[in-house]
Amino acid sequence: MHDATQGADRGALIDGRSEFTHAVRRSLAQAYHQRERELCLVDTDFDIWPLDDAEILDTLGVWARLPQRRLVMVGTRFETIPRLFSRFTTWRGTFAHVVEAFTTAVEPSQVPTLLLAGPSSLMLADRLRWRGHALGSDKEVADWREVVDVLLQRSEPGFGANTLGL
Repeated sequence: MHDATQGADRGALIDGRSEFTHAVRRSLAQAYHQRERELCLVDTDFDIWPLDDAEILDTLGVWARLPQRRLVMVGTRFETIPRLFSRFTTWRGTFAHVVEAFTTAVEPSQVPTLLLAGPSSLMLADRLRWRGHALGSDKEVADWREVVDVLLQRSEPGFGANTLGL
């Protein structure tokens, strides 16, 4: 887990897949050290997220063991997560008491790619090129929180902790 002093610099740019992975690692480590009670991941399908990254899962694990934690995931679909991210799917089952996942009915083109984690939040404006930035102010974080609230109003539970198969 990265030291919190290496946390996301507000407004820092993300340009490329490896920078996105590092930004997510830094943001989650900083959120853990700041004792953020809620994390929110938003994306259409999470296919580009580094959800099987060992460092990210370790950080999420220590964060989730803190009292009264909540990880909210909002997406338009979750079907590919078990296939693409088996370690994250197992982690999600272990920490089912912390994770709340919602499938939104909002048009996928209107769903942002966000990690809301207090002052260490970030967003991708361009999913194809992994370009985005760390959110630059508390107001920007609050504005994106309002967007997430709208998405949640048009959502229902999705991505259960247990997948049933034949």
